[in-house]
Amino acid sequence: MSQRPLPEYVPLAEVVRSGMLESVHYGAVVGLSPDGRISYARGPVHQPMFPRSSAKPLQALAMLRAGAPLEGAALAVAAGSHSGEEVHVAETERILAAAGLTAEDLGCPPDVPSGKRARTEFVRSGREPERVLMNCSGKHAGMLAACVAGGWSTKDYLEPEHPFQELVRRTIEDLCGEPVAHTAVDGCGAPQLAVSLAGLARGLWRMRTAPADSPERAVLDAMSAHPLYVAGSDRVDTDLMTRMPGLVSKIGADGVLVLSAATGEAVAVKISDGDAGERARTLVALDALRTLGVDVSPVRDRLRVDVLGGGAPVGEVRPL
Repeated sequence: MSQRPLPEYVPLAEVVRSGMLESVHYGAVVGLSPDGRISYARGPVHQPMFPRSSAKPLQALAMLRAGAPLEGAALAVAAGSHSGEEVHVAETERILAAAGLTAEDLGCPPDVPSGKRARTEFVRSGREPERVLMNCSGKHAGMLAACVAGGWSTKDYLEPEHPFQELVRRTIEDLCGEPVAHTAVDGCGAPQLAVSLAGLARGLWRMRTAPADSPERAVLDAMSAHPLYVAGSDRVDTDLMTRMPGLVSKIGADGVLVLSAATGEAVAVKISDGDAGERARTLVALDALRTLGVDVSPVRDRLRVDVLGGGAPVGEVRPL
């Protein structure tokens, strides 16, 4: 399937330098109130898009539905995009060992740590890229643990027709309330399933409002209780969840972010240019969450991003 960029994307954030508008980030944003209604929407929130790693909480739910014995930090790293720090590697290896597997069984590509400190240490050590250092290795370890629990093959676990990946599809369609529009290959090699931005927010809302002892809540509770394992030091997800207890935040590549508030609100954002510098999606998402009535004052500094000139602030990126 080939598509041109959606023309319905709308301005979501503007970049002002020294008093002059320099550029604009376009995209879409949707917000659900605690009762699940769409109470805030801008742009094509019902058009299919790739949630990328923002879908990991839903994939982690499929792992639990398959019987994977994941909880706490292990469940958080399986639902996260880690920085390749020592704690992330150790937890990922523990998941594999418990399933009778090793890092050699991972199907994600070899990589280097994405965290600054971890990458510096990696370079100094002279090591080669490893699969376990890839930011999705926790998810892949969780998928493999699910395959072992379900009695399924671990050699072809990334094939869309594999029983586990079919379970992921059913889980996403169940929670998001809509059929998958397209299947692609994600950066880590796993199937990537297209749903709407509204569907993504609905999926997290349904997980949040599930019974307290349910697998759905177990995923979100593990993420909010172990934010370091979801992302890493100096990462947006970790910072937001640390400073706003109960919040779940999950960034996805190419401009995606989903937030689930402890009070039931859910927000999903897609920045159409990919937001490579991650300077627009967070402030847009938090602004939407604030509009829904959620107190975002603990992270109010993230509602503005400085534009630098000569090393000093000369402007800002701000939500529209």
